[in-house]
Amino acid sequence: MARTGPKNSGLRVLVWLGVILAVLTAVLAGGTIAGKASWAPKLALDLEGGTQMILAPKVEGGSGINEEQLNQAVAIIRQRVDGSGVAEAEISTQSGRNVVVSLPGTPSKETRDLIQASADMNFRPVLLNGDAAAVPTESLTPEDKLPKPTAEPANSSDVNWITPDIYRQFETLDCNNPPTDKPAASDPTKPLVTCEPATATTPAIKYVLGPVEVKGSNIVTSSFQLQQGSQGAVTNQWAVNIQFDSEGTAKFRDVTQRLNQFYVAAGGETGNDPKAQFAIVLDDKVISAPRSLAVITDGRPQITGNFNEKSAKALSDQLRFGALPISFEIQSDQQISATLGGEQLRMGLLAGVIGLLLVVVYSLFQYRALGFVTIFSLVVAGALTYLAIAILGWTENYRLSLAGVAGLIVAIGQTADSFIVYFERIRDELREGRGLVSAVENGWKRAKRTVLASKAVNLLAALVLYFVAVGNVRGFAFTLGLTAIADLIVVFMFTHPTLQLLARTKFFGEGHRFSGLDPKRLGAVPLYRGAGRLRTPGAKPAVVRAKNTGAAAEAERRMTIAERRLAEKQEQLTGSSKSAAKENK
Repeated sequence: MARTGPKNSGLRVLVWLGVILAVLTAVLAGGTIAGKASWAPKLALDLEGGTQMILAPKVEGGSGINEEQLNQAVAIIRQRVDGSGVAEAEISTQSGRNVVVSLPGTPSKETRDLIQASADMNFRPVLLNGDAAAVPTESLTPEDKLPKPTAEPANSSDVNWITPDIYRQFETLDCNNPPTDKPAASDPTKPLVTCEPATATTPAIKYVLGPVEVKGSNIVTSSFQLQQGSQGAVTNQWAVNIQFDSEGTAKFRDVTQRLNQFYVAAGGETGNDPKAQFAIVLDDKVISAPRSLAVITDGRPQITGNFNEKSAKALSDQLRFGALPISFEIQSDQQISATLGGEQLRMGLLAGVIGLLLVVVYSLFQYRALGFVTIFSLVVAGALTYLAIAILGWTENYRLSLAGVAGLIVAIGQTADSFIVYFERIRDELREGRGLVSAVENGWKRAKRTVLASKAVNLLAALVLYFVAVGNVRGFAFTLGLTAIADLIVVFMFTHPTLQLLARTKFFGEGHRFSGLDPKRLGAVPLYRGAGRLRTPGAKPAVVRAKNTGAAAEAERRMTIAERRLAEKQEQLTGSSKSAAKENK
């Protein structure tokens, strides 16, 4: 079997990169032809402008709203807007009374209704649960496979609520790929088919829930704490506590009395009857579905499970604030121009062009013809990044802000740095006396570790910044991480394979003085020095010194400390030997 050399390997990798670029281009072109995508990236509020709505909160019963409740209302609206696919929205409070929502472009009617709706939290009994995946509709056509109610439902836990239509909705619902459009608010007197979204530790689950039995407005407060054992000792398990008002206490007692019967009939802890569960529903999504282990008569249930401090606090906050009967009235709705405008974008792009030109000039000055590899690598990295941003704008509604543009500009220098590290490693190998083909392979082994470590740090910084920061800073972090991934792809799939091919050409392989890889100009010391002599560690390029003093000095500067000390020691020994010879004469 013939062995595949670096040349064939490099060519094959370049072909794969071409295939990737072609596929991405074809995907975007298909979306553009279908009228769903655009070749131009979507722009954020600061660059495109959009719609600004000032919302006045309204509380049922006419009671006032405090600052903490208003801030939680802002958090709920932000979750709704992000969940609807609107990117780079700005949501804040105004004068401690109103909420200001600024959205890029023109929001749809569904988005407006979603923003105005009150936080709808309630408690529903579980009738049926199952795997999040969908079942093909054609498998449900035989009527004998669908539930058939036998009587009118006696209570909210009665399975007679599950009609053939409800069961068909349940089976065909895919919680792993939920619909992006926001349906109308559910009827509290009818069953609900919905999902509990996946978390870091649990998969998504779908449910059929009975009608509402307890409203979120019946919650007085909630808290979280470490559990206490039967002997009063504090355990390491977190729990969430709820306190109902008098009406909620009475209703929840009746619910848990009924649910506890299912729990006991199913065998207690060993059983698995879904009807022993009650679901806490916020905006028609299940946020928790615990089992009722006992009859709660005092209106103070405690939810236990696989909580950590963060997840327990999150559920407690959702219970305490998500139950607020707050709706919003749009006081004003107006189109706003770009908050930064086209001038700032032009200046940002100009800064990017200047930075790119400086990188090009430096590359050509320092590396001569080898600098063109840097230029083409930057072009490929730019194409990958541009296609990714345009496709993400189409599929994920990602919008490019000025902070994101800044991340792209910063990435120019970071991307060029990867190529410089690689080129310098190759030059070091040439100074050691290796041929170019060998220098490319050995230099890549050394440079690869440095590049991977550098990009890992960049990605880690981008991830931390993205999840910790808010607003436009996240746009900067996103593009910084995206370009780091593009940089790795280009270095591995374009820069290195290109050098593998160029190393076998006459211009680069024979070290043309304009190639940037001329061993003489680099002050290389040949491995074989003639007359049976091999290069010794730390040997100086004495032959080259007379022809190219600058290159020799550069080679000497590139020595490690150990090599330099060894060379100095050898010079001293040589000098001592010469002096002794003269004295003997």
